[in-house]
Amino acid sequence: MSDRITIRRPDDWHVHFRDGAMMQACLPETARVFARAIAMPNLTPPVRTTDDAIAYRERLRAARPAGSSFEPLMTCYLTHDTDPDDIERGFREGVFAALKLYPAHATTNAAEGVTDLNRLDRVFERAEKIGLPLSMHGEEVDPAIDIFDREAVFIDRRLGPLTEKFPGLKMILEHLTTAAAVDFVRAKFPQVAGTITPHHLELTRTDMLGHGMRPDYYCMPVAKTERDRRALVAAAVSGEPCYFLGTDSAPHPLARKRSIPAAAGIFAAPTAIEIYADVFDRAGALDRLEAFASLNGPRHYGMAPNEDQITLERVEWQAPETLAVNGPEECVPIYRGGQTLRWRLAAA
Repeated sequence: MSDRITIRRPDDWHVHFRDGAMMQACLPETARVFARAIAMPNLTPPVRTTDDAIAYRERLRAARPAGSSFEPLMTCYLTHDTDPDDIERGFREGVFAALKLYPAHATTNAAEGVTDLNRLDRVFERAEKIGLPLSMHGEEVDPAIDIFDREAVFIDRRLGPLTEKFPGLKMILEHLTTAAAVDFVRAKFPQVAGTITPHHLELTRTDMLGHGMRPDYYCMPVAKTERDRRALVAAAVSGEPCYFLGTDSAPHPLARKRSIPAAAGIFAAPTAIEIYADVFDRAGALDRLEAFASLNGPRHYGMAPNEDQITLERVEWQAPETLAVNGPEECVPIYRGGQTLRWRLAAA
């Protein structure tokens, strides 16, 4: 059994950096591990145009640690008013790496998202033509639908028909949470791929609700059943090219995570790669971690993998409980913070 593993430096294909002081505190946690990361556009106001994305990219680059070559990859927050010419401009100029679909009110800062996919036909046609991928928060937002069924209903009502309507449009169903989503992605690859978070590889709804409410484990989509969790682990460690790393790391101040209602989102950046390594180790699949973390994502997005490497080592360490923002009086809870982890990033 190996106590060290060296892989190409990975990328994170789903991160919420926020803005301002929160961004400045949290971005270095991603940059310590990942060479690139897809930056989610659900700010206030959202990143809706090429010019918005250029400005946000500069703020993200300015937050990098000294000497870091980390590169944020920008996404366009889709609305009913998204201009096909503008998204093509952003893609041609190397600004947009993907479009991002939020069903309206599906998650944090999604109020300005989409209610009618048909109104985006011109945008999807243009993206299909130029090769700009579409990433999506895959939940059907309808009060009549049980929260644990939202992902499956979205696949049936929205995503399945969308793949038929735009067969040349490359898509990413983000943060898979169900066995149904795992099966759909496998069946629709190479058109559709899926990202998997560290917390959905570990948590079930019982962890969040079964032993007293745990707001730190509350995210959207919510964790599902043990059967679903096992399906996610099997997919991640399979080596299949349709699944890859996307942490959905989403910081919120501790007060908002413990408030009523609690904010949806889990800040996983400080512990993510270490948790992925442990999941793969427990599954006897460390030799497949590089494909999941470093190769499958760039291939689906049409980018080259990174040339440099990182090393992980089997050493127990205690993850910090929180990350300070604007001083210790304001902090962000860290996923698995305060707990002992079995793998860590080795010093460079």
